[in-house]
Amino acid sequence: MENNNPDTEKTSKYNDLEKMSTSTLLHNINKEDKTVPESVEKELPAIEKLVDAIVPKMEAGGRLFYIGAGTSGRLGVLDASECPPTFGVSDELVIGLIAGGDIALRNAVENAEDDTNQAWKDLQKFQVSEKDVVVGIAASGTTPYVIGGIKDARAKGIVTGCVTCSSGSPLAAASEFPIEVVTGPEFVTGSTRMKAGTAQKLVLNMISTSVMIKLGRVKGNKMVDMQLSNKKLVGRGTRMIMEELNVDEAEASRLLETYKSVRNVLAKYES
Repeated sequence: MENNNPDTEKTSKYNDLEKMSTSTLLHNINKEDKTVPESVEKELPAIEKLVDAIVPKMEAGGRLFYIGAGTSGRLGVLDASECPPTFGVSDELVIGLIAGGDIALRNAVENAEDDTNQAWKDLQKFQVSEKDVVVGIAASGTTPYVIGGIKDARAKGIVTGCVTCSSGSPLAAASEFPIEVVTGPEFVTGSTRMKAGTAQKLVLNMISTSVMIKLGRVKGNKMVDMQLSNKKLVGRGTRMIMEELNVDEAEASRLLETYKSVRNVLAKYES
């Protein structure tokens, strides 16, 4: 049965927030935040199913799309944008789409999330097909933009999943692989950028990291394909080589400069 009163809209367990001291506010927010990983843990089997559906699609040349609005959309774009520098993949492999377009990353776009047809239009700009996977992100599980996109994608034979923080939502019903992390009432009633947003971030981290590991983008426990785009990352890559090959910093730096990635260095000298 679809839930017309999302769990994320339930009234806060706390009242008179404006009368609390700073210490009390922080301790109560922290108390609520501590419940989030436990809520995520309950959904590990569902997350596993989605990951195991994504991997073969990407192995066959498919892509992973996230669609969302507001905070949920921003989190999808964030996760997608962090895959290239972390795992050395193309920025066209994991794609985050937000209702209202990129301007909505910084500004609220009026009524953008209410259009049930726009997500599919946005996906079509990337020639989305049965090779791909589309994951909808919506804390309430009721966002029209996301539900419409998932329904349209699934109708076209595309594998679909979702990350929501309410039980029995229309979005979960529309998705082939639903993930429902029920985080309960927010500290500030309805402010889903809080516990719900944290839960979504944790789940997206799990999805993208697990998928990339299974696609071979990590060696041992190291980001051997990371982009060496700044001094910090060059230093990290140098230390990886020092540890793996037992060479000094100067030699590791020379090897990294010569072969351009940690993976290339290790492939050359560990074979």
